Amino acid sequence: MTKKKNKKDKEVVIKKTDDLEEIDELEELEEEGQLSVDVYQDASSIYIKSTIAGVEPDGIDISFDNDMITIRGRRVKDRTIREEDYFYQECYWGGFSRSIILPVDVQEAKIKATIRNGILTIELPKAKKRDINIKVEDDN
Repeated sequence: MTKKKNKKDKEVVIKKTDDLEEIDELEELEEEGQLSVDVYQDASSIYIKSTIAGVEPDGIDISFDNDMITIRGRRVKDRTIREEDYFYQECYWGGFSRSIILPVDVQEAKIKATIRNGILTIELPKAKKRDINIKVEDDN
C-alpha cells in the first residue's frame, strides 16, 4: 500500500494500534537498535525526522496509539561479510525501533510520513484546541 508521490518522495503507511499487546515476532528473537530522531514543531504541526537509509518504505512500520508514535524497521545487509574481513564496523544492521510520546494532541487521521533521500519525515498536524466551559452546579 505504498504510494509514490514522485520519483524521490515515497509515502509510508501508518497504522493505528489499539492493542499494545502486539509484539513483532522478530522483536522477540533479537535485540533492536534505537533509531535516532529529531522532533520539532511549527505553528500547525509536529515533525519527526530520522535518517533511515537502506530501508524501503515497505520495511517501515509506523503505529500510533493515543499520545505515542512508534517507528519500527529493519536494515538488512546486502551481502555477507566475514567478521575477520572488517576493518571497521560502525553501521547498525538489524531491527530498530523508537517510541516517542507526543507533547500535544494531534489529528491522527492526517498523520503523513514520507521518505526522501534516506530521510524519514513524519508530519503530525496538531489538534485544534477547544475551550470547554464546565458549569458548576450546587449539589445541596
